[in-house]
Amino acid sequence: MRSFVILALLGFFAQLVDGALGMAYGVTSTTLLVGVASLTPALASTAVHLGEVGTTAASGVSHWRFGNVDWSKIVWLAIPGGIGAFLGAVALVSISAQAAEPLVAIFLFSLGVYVLARFSFRRNEKPVVVRPIGKKYLGPLGFFAGFMDAAGGGGWGPISTPTLLSSGRMEPRKVIGTVDTSEFIVAVCASVGFFFALSFADVPWGVVGALLAGGVIAAPIAAYVVRILPTRILGTAVAGVILLTNARTFLRAVGFGDQPSVMYLVYAVIAVIWIAALVFAIQMVRRERTAVERPAEISPS
Repeated sequence: MRSFVILALLGFFAQLVDGALGMAYGVTSTTLLVGVASLTPALASTAVHLGEVGTTAASGVSHWRFGNVDWSKIVWLAIPGGIGAFLGAVALVSISAQAAEPLVAIFLFSLGVYVLARFSFRRNEKPVVVRPIGKKYLGPLGFFAGFMDAAGGGGWGPISTPTLLSSGRMEPRKVIGTVDTSEFIVAVCASVGFFFALSFADVPWGVVGALLAGGVIAAPIAAYVVRILPTRILGTAVAGVILLTNARTFLRAVGFGDQPSVMYLVYAVIAVIWIAALVFAIQMVRRERTAVERPAEISPS
């Protein structure tokens, strides 16, 4: 019972972060299941994706109810993502996606820097100008993110969310809601792939149930948070998570992975810059609101 409660709390926390910031459920859950519960990467990823079938359904409904979903992009993102996830799940049994991790980390870390600058430090320019995003862009993105999600134990949100945010063509809440809702298809296809590659009896159903229970409770809370947070603050919050979650692999890729002092220093610098960016973003939101309210106050009656 105790282990079930702990895993349920893990599922709650992971879904709360994922539903509010569009990423980190798979990465957080898989890492802890491998390190703490001593599951193999394949079984950990299987448990996470089976749990996500329920949590992403609850998250998708919650985001839809709060108006966070751009339905015109769901099909072009989710279907290629599902195909990639199925192939990634089958591949995980025999190969590993670790070879691609350094390049992906460098790419995502760079995107994190760009997103942070775009949403927090631009004074006189809107961080988002809503424009169409073509299916030729969404399809390859969905396929690659889906494959890495299943094969690497997480990656749908960490790859899809910053890439779409960096385009500046979608509001952060729409990016998060659309990515989270699309993930239902990805989770279903990945789960089918794992059933093809693994025995049904090997699945840790207790772990799946615990993750599902915690995640379903957190889903509507996270969707509401996304609905009420301003664009600048939400984009800045996501950027910080992108940088922190990719920093370690990024440092390894550039040759500093074996130096703890450098790693801790980089984490500290990221944290300080992130906090400063959040403060600046909050100040900018207040100024923008004041600028909107003043004309209404001085307008003739």
